[in-house]
Amino acid sequence: MSSIVIKGASILGGEPRDILIRDGVVADIGPELTGDETVEARGLIALPGLVDLHTHLREPGREDAETVATGTRAAALGGYTAVHAMANTEPVADTAGVVEQVWRLGQEAGYCDVQPVGAVTVGLGGERLAELGAMADSAAQVRVFSDDGKCVSDAVLMRRALEYVKAFDGVVAQHAQEPRLTSGAQMNEGAVSGRLGLTGWPAVAEEAVIARDCLLAAHVGSRLHVCHVSTAGSVEILRWAKSKGWDVTAEVTPHHLLLTDELVEDSPVGAYNPIYKVNPPLRTRADVEALREALADGTIDCVATDHAPHPVEDKETEWAAAAMGMIGLETALSVVQEAMVETGLLDWAGVAERMSLAPARIGRLRGHGRSIEVGAPANVTLYDASVRGEVDPSGYASKSRNTPYEGRILPGRVVATFLRGRPTVLNGKLA
Repeated sequence: MSSIVIKGASILGGEPRDILIRDGVVADIGPELTGDETVEARGLIALPGLVDLHTHLREPGREDAETVATGTRAAALGGYTAVHAMANTEPVADTAGVVEQVWRLGQEAGYCDVQPVGAVTVGLGGERLAELGAMADSAAQVRVFSDDGKCVSDAVLMRRALEYVKAFDGVVAQHAQEPRLTSGAQMNEGAVSGRLGLTGWPAVAEEAVIARDCLLAAHVGSRLHVCHVSTAGSVEILRWAKSKGWDVTAEVTPHHLLLTDELVEDSPVGAYNPIYKVNPPLRTRADVEALREALADGTIDCVATDHAPHPVEDKETEWAAAAMGMIGLETALSVVQEAMVETGLLDWAGVAERMSLAPARIGRLRGHGRSIEVGAPANVTLYDASVRGEVDPSGYASKSRNTPYEGRILPGRVVATFLRGRPTVLNGKLA
């Protein structure tokens, strides 16, 4: 096979080095390397290919919003070499047949690896366990299970799921939302919701479930992962659980690191803009600060996009009727740069840990989340942190346009992405 030399890249922000890629792996790192092809990377930061633990690709069933092909193209443009596809498709990914379908669609698309997430309960109904073992034994080798979009609110069922996945080193990823505390909820419960007259979504609805599930995971000795943490109280519960040595991990989304509930009242186009309607809701500035500090100190393990595409008609409507969710694959690294790197909370090695190594480790994803070193799979992202630009979703690869950053100036740009040595993105465009 031909070889590629990435010239003068700054690995994790360090001194410029050449990276030689051959046969899908990093063959050498050093000065003045040569190969059959050359990619100029002076001034660019080299990161291990990003891994997303929480992506909605919508296929099968909602191809009007996204497909595996369009979603993985968006992922590649965002610097991702692997994504975990959530189970709330139509039909739900609660059988070996559906997860294998999603896995094979990812292989056919070829822009990044797609690792399906299996549902915890049949049809996300919260009444009986799905075919966890069959999905784990399938060609997709599922290791993450989640009813994301809905909470596994039954404590007995959650305990059984945690016990079941121990057999194959799986993890239950909980969407922490007590349904009876959030019935009809529209946004974060607080001063803004009061002024706007919108039903509030209390922080305790998230925190109560996290506390319960940490105790359950400790009781059965299983792995728990908490999806899209959004409150300062949740951070304190996770910090307590980790201090006990319990096997609990957590993620935060880029939008919860940057945006607040104030935007619902005072957005560039006025109040009640459904682009800011998301589950869990945008919280307060104090919550944002707590989330940033928790990501920096490791209480929160990783960044996950919760990329949630919706067609125009589902978002451009009155607030109460609008769908919840934001897209995020193509802006995630830029948002993390603004929220975490430019604030001095993380360096680029820290970004690599939280956007590549940790999510791959939590998801038990082989071949991803490796440092850029000789012998490692050549999953590499080249990033220009020196530029700034206005977000324009009209050119996105994603089928949907529901980004909260349209018109906003964000730092950074993904220049190239390599999947096992094969460029999926070059010069900021799909290869």
